[in-house]
Formats: sequence, structure tokens, C-alpha cells
Amino acid sequence: MKTETIAQLPIVKKDPWLEPNAEDMLRRYDRYRERLSAIGKECGSLTEYANGYFYFGFQYDDALRGWWFREWLPGAKDVYLFGDFNGWQRTQLPLKKDGCGVWSVFLPDETYGERLVHGSKVKMLVHGDNGWLERIPSYIRRVVQDEHTKDYTGQLWAPAEPFDWRGDSFDIASVGSLLIYECHVGMAQEKEGVGTYCEFIKTILPHIKKAGYNTIQLMAVAEHPYYGSFGYHVSNFFAPSSRFGTPEELKALVRKAHTMGLAVIMDLVHSHYVKNINEGLNELDGTDHLYSPAGKAGDHPYWDSKLFDYGKEQVRHFLLSNIKYWLTEFHFDGFRFDGVTSMIYYHHGYTEFDSREKYFSPEVNEEALCYLTLANRLIHDLYPHAVTIAEDVSGMPGMCAAAEEGGVGFNYRLGMAVPDFWIKLLKEVPDEQWDIWQMWNMMTDRLPYVKTVAYCESHDQALVGDQTIAFRLMNKQMYTDMNRAAQNVVIDRGMALHKMIRLFTISLAGQAYLNFMGNEFGHPEWIDFPREGNGWSYAHARRLWSLAENGFLRYSYLGAFDRAMLKLVRKYDILGSGYAYNHLMDTANQTLAFSHGTTVFVFNWHPRNSIPDYAIPVPEPGRYRIVLTSDAPEFGGYGRIDPAVKAFSFSQTDSDGSTRPYIRIYNLCRSALVLTRMNR
Repeated sequence: MKTETIAQLPIVKKDPWLEPNAEDMLRRYDRYRERLSAIGKECGSLTEYANGYFYFGFQYDDALRGWWFREWLPGAKDVYLFGDFNGWQRTQLPLKKDGCGVWSVFLPDETYGERLVHGSKVKMLVHGDNGWLERIPSYIRRVVQDEHTKDYTGQLWAPAEPFDWRGDSFDIASVGSLLIYECHVGMAQEKEGVGTYCEFIKTILPHIKKAGYNTIQLMAVAEHPYYGSFGYHVSNFFAPSSRFGTPEELKALVRKAHTMGLAVIMDLVHSHYVKNINEGLNELDGTDHLYSPAGKAGDHPYWDSKLFDYGKEQVRHFLLSNIKYWLTEFHFDGFRFDGVTSMIYYHHGYTEFDSREKYFSPEVNEEALCYLTLANRLIHDLYPHAVTIAEDVSGMPGMCAAAEEGGVGFNYRLGMAVPDFWIKLLKEVPDEQWDIWQMWNMMTDRLPYVKTVAYCESHDQALVGDQTIAFRLMNKQMYTDMNRAAQNVVIDRGMALHKMIRLFTISLAGQAYLNFMGNEFGHPEWIDFPREGNGWSYAHARRLWSLAENGFLRYSYLGAFDRAMLKLVRKYDILGSGYAYNHLMDTANQTLAFSHGTTVFVFNWHPRNSIPDYAIPVPEPGRYRIVLTSDAPEFGGYGRIDPAVKAFSFSQTDSDGSTRPYIRIYNLCRSALVLTRMNR
């Protein structure tokens, strides 16, 4: 390859740091282009290629008047279809195998028309190297569990009338900067039990809208046999979890969210799948290498699950068809791709990313990178404004660059280093010793062309084994001293820092913001799903919304601050305004000031030093007014700053001889202040 050709790859021209590995970037790009070209020659387009769910599984044939059933099982020796429609006779209906390893059977209406109907329960009997096993079809669209035997069974899902999507022309571009509310339908209710899609529509959507978020990120959508896996050990990739309701009820949730102006993103798990034999894809045809690499290479060594073989044509077809299915059938507005770091490295991310060569070593799974590039191309071919978010902690170059530039094509990456930073700081360093330069650098350390979803904490920090920020700050005293009449310095400190950490993160760390449900008001309970160790209790698998609605408790103050913070961020387009401009770093008083446009943020992290008539630089001369103070009484503060006070700028000469405008404020300890220049 000629050097000048390599240098023409746009991503390398944009980032000279990649020049030593330009050939690696070009090789990856060529692999993607070759795959895309082959798909185009075979199917006409990538969007047509991703139609596996229109061929496999149950498909009604209007011309022949009956149902076709097809399943890709190249290693199987015998395959039968059975269910309640044939009296559970396991070997009555044999399937025939073609030259591509696809088994099929036709079920005419004249024989099964009154028995094989919407809701019929079905299974396959597969004879392979692992014996004779009852299995669930891979493309099945609904799976239900028997309450007594706990056995899972597939269902033929074919409602007489298709879901009415008429009028649903929602475009996620209409919401502006993404304010993401991460949700789990099952644990979203206050009751001790599993919440439903219908309950979510009734009680949680209004809460999200009122809270000021504009995008919902739904977890645990695809069917998973173990509730406590949080939805990350998927068994049936085309079946919405039946724990929460029917596919139509999930569609109704998305449609209702759209009518409320809320986008809905699905937490998509294509990084691994459940290793269960009774459910899922593992050894479906009797071999260990149908959807996975053979042998130990097909096992995830850390997650007790199975890995996908992204280099296999049929696996890519299955996963890409799955993406199109969720987008077109359920009108999701995009995806958060789980476990991207695990996908793109054979070591699954368990290493230090301390050199450029770590991104181009033999440990990189370039087939996974190619699959993700095709996935992003498919998504944006279908819906140009759809949003894709990569959960990648490694910082793989090109992750958020367009495929046409030589990148992977994601719109955003999760800023996973930010919550890790806050946890480490809260665990290891007294706030009297917090380094404001370190804090500033952590929030702003990102490439300008890599759009980042900023967050302080997600579901990961709320699970048993970890702690939320609120609990790290206030610990068990949250259970005794969160009433408004109590006086407790631990609670005062915790609430002050809880508000500051959130405002600091949203105003500096990215172009979008994410919060896990309930964390905005300091939810005190961790998440612990029913299991043998807790007596199969749902006590900690729910959200106590009433705490934030109780006028006698301080949780409502934190919720009110979060709403005010989001309102300010939207009004002044903080997330869309690029990097903040740093005006002041006062390490002695742990105070820093920065601006977005003419909106000025002042953070005083010092636990004691409150300074009257404190001078801070401002971007333009004029009169400034306070638009948010974390010490306001309505946010649980003490009201030591009068929001009606206006600050007039004055000129001051700095040590370097330059003259610039300043204002004077009351620089209050452990508080944040936001001001904006008033129009003349």
C-alpha cells in the first residue's frame, strides 16, 4: 500500500497520533468495505441483508396458506418441531435440512390452521452431538415461563392486527442534547415485585418527563432466564422479556414516550449470551461452535457466559437482523451497546491501556470491530438520526468517527472514567485534600471530536457490591437523619457534595448526560435482586419514589436541584456549547471558575473557606445575575446567597499585564454558583 494512500484515510489526517498505525487503520477499513461490498452484491444493500427475522422462525406464506418454520442448525442430525398445537408429540413433525444447514418444515392451514395460532407454545427437539434436547427457536419473538415448572417455552406471536404505529413520526434529533434516564422496567415500581410495561407507562413516564430528562435508556429488554443478571445474560434476542408484559405493551411504552417528547434507547447486549442449554443459543445444533468460537475461545472467562464469533457470516447476519428488528418493529431511537470493550479485545479489557500499541496488538478482535462498524452503518442507513453509544472504557481510536472516515461509527462513547474517578476520590481522599486541577483535567480530558456521555454514576454503582454516591457520602445516617427537622453535619456535607458533583460533571464532562433512576434524589437503597441469599426478596429490587415526594424528607431537595440543574443546562445549551473556558483555579481555596458562553460556573469545594467580595474573571463586561445556587433553601441549603443580587463587572489588570473584566461574589464554601450576563 502506498504511503500517500494510507495518509488519505480521513481519521488519520484528523488525528496525527494515529500515523504510526495508519496501515492498521486502513486494514480495518478495507475489511469493512470488503464485507459491505459483498453484502451489496448478494442482497442489494445492508438494510435488505438484515432481514433474517423475515425468513427464519415462523413465517406465514399467503400463497401456500400456512406457516413455514426455519432454523439454522448445520451441526444437527435430526430436528423436530412440536408444541401444544400437535399435542406435544415430539417426533411427529421432522424438519428437512438444505445445503446451507437450514432446517425447515411447512405447516399448512388445512392441517394446523385452527391449532397453530397466535400464542401457541412451541419448541424444537434437536438431535446433535450433545444428545436429544428440547430447545427454543433462535428467532422466536416471545418466550414464556411456566409458573410451576419454571421451564421456558417459545410462543408463536402473530396478533390478528399489527400494532398501530400510525402518527409515530418521532425523531430523536428533536430532543436536542441528550439527558438520559437509565431505567429497568421490572424494578421501576415501588411495590415489592416485578413492574410491568403498563405500570411503567402509567407511573414512570410522567416522573421522567417531570424530572426534565428527554431520553430513556431501557435495560433488560431482551429475554433473560435469570432476573438477577440485570438483563445482561440474554437467551432470546428477538423476544422482549415476558416478565414485564407482551411485545405490544413494550411497543405501547415506546409510542407513549414518543407522544411525551421522550426518546427511547435500548440497552443492546451483543457482547455475549447466556451459557444455559435449556434456554438460549448455546450448543443449539449440538456443537459448541454454532454462534461461538470452538472450545475455550467461546467462553467468556469473567462473565460466565458465551462469546459470539463475529467472523462467522451467519452470526453477523443474526446480530444485524436483530438490530433492524428492534429499530423497525419497536421504533427504538437507538442503542447503547453493552460491553464493547469486551467485544473488541480477546483479553476483554482486562489490561492497562497505557500505550498506543495496545489498540493495534494481536489482542484486538478486528472481526468484532468490523461487525460494530457494519452495525452502525445499518442503524444510520435505516434512521440517520438514530443514536448509538459505545460502552468502551479502553478509548479505542476511531470508535466515534464515521465509518466513511475509517472509524467504527458510534455517535457517543460512555465517559466511564468519570464515575470511576468520583468513586476513587470519595473512597480514598478527604474532600479537604481534593485537587481541583485533577478534577478539572478528569472532566475535560477527551478528544474534541469524540462525543461523550457524561455521568457520575449508573446502575453499576447502585448494585450490591458497590455504593451510590449518596450512600458513600452519608452512609447509614441516610436512614435516620434525612428528615428536614434533623441537624446532622454528615447529611449537610453529603447533600452539598451530591449536588456539586452532579453539576460539575454535567457542565464539564461531555455532550450528553446520564443518570440511573432514583439516583438524582439520592435513593438510599442498593439494588439486590431476589436470590437464595436474601430469601428471594424483592425489598431491594425496586425504587422508593415516595421518599422524593415526601415533604418531610430531604430527598425532595436533591430531586428539586436535579430538575433545576437540567432546566439550566437546556436553557443555556451547556452540553452543546463545547469545552468550557477556564477562568480561575484557586488551589488554596479549592475554587475554580469557568464559562460556557456568557454563563459562568463557580465551584468552591473547600469545606470551610467562605470569602466575601471574591473576584472572579468573566468572559464579557456587563451585569451578571445568579441563575442557580446549590445553597438555596429549596435545594436543602441555608440560603446564604441572595439570588436577587446582581454583580457588575469591573476591569482589573492581571499579573501578565492584560486587563479583563471581573465580578465580585460571595464565594461560599462547599457550594456551586451559576451566573449569566444580563442582556443590555
